[in-house]
Amino acid sequence: MKISSTTSQTKSPDRIIREGERKSITSISRSTAWRLERKGLFPKRRQLYPQSNLVGWLLSELNEWVDSRQSLDLR
Repeated sequence: MKISSTTSQTKSPDRIIREGERKSITSISRSTAWRLERKGLFPKRRQLYPQSNLVGWLLSELNEWVDSRQSLDLR
């Protein structure tokens, strides 16, 4: 039996992040996130339930945003 030498990356399942955790991940205020989102520079909020004011963000999108900001800081 031959064992494949390629390794598969284990990817954690995506989940919805609420405001408190979003702030700790991105280190920006609610109003700054809102302004950046309106300009298309921050991941969009997602409504959690129809006809509800509850919103959240996808963890994967927030992580991508943070990674893109860190790569800008390295220049």
